[in-house]
Amino acid sequence: MSGFKGQETYSVDAKGRVNIPAKMRRVLAPEAQDTFVLTRGTDRCIVAYPLDQWRRYEERFAQLNQYDERHRFFLRMILSWCEEVVLDPQQRIAVPRRLLEFAGIEGKVTIVGMMDHIELWNPDEFERYLNSFGDNYEQVAAAVMK
Repeated sequence: MSGFKGQETYSVDAKGRVNIPAKMRRVLAPEAQDTFVLTRGTDRCIVAYPLDQWRRYEERFAQLNQYDERHRFFLRMILSWCEEVVLDPQQRIAVPRRLLEFAGIEGKVTIVGMMDHIELWNPDEFERYLNSFGDNYEQVAAAVMK
């Protein structure tokens, strides 16, 4: 199965609804049931996992030691922000207000494919993130792809 890739910038309506790009919808497996699990990302973005992918992460989460403080903190953070959303007939998802506020998303959203999930960013924040690395793309690529 191919993964999510590419980038699009769309509008966010007053109700927090966001269109999911057609090229990304095509990647959804039938097992996802047109459903995404949204949560806060490790950067200032929202991550959206198709339901079938999210279930794989839940299996990993179940292996964590809830008596370990760091594991508990991680589980509480990622799970307390979770919301399940279903594509509506117009191929949109309704993003909860608190997630939009966390990511600073108002009016416009940049949607980025990240293989097994997508990310939703404030377009200006995404640009700042891309420009924040001291190394250029070629240096990072060489180091990562050794």
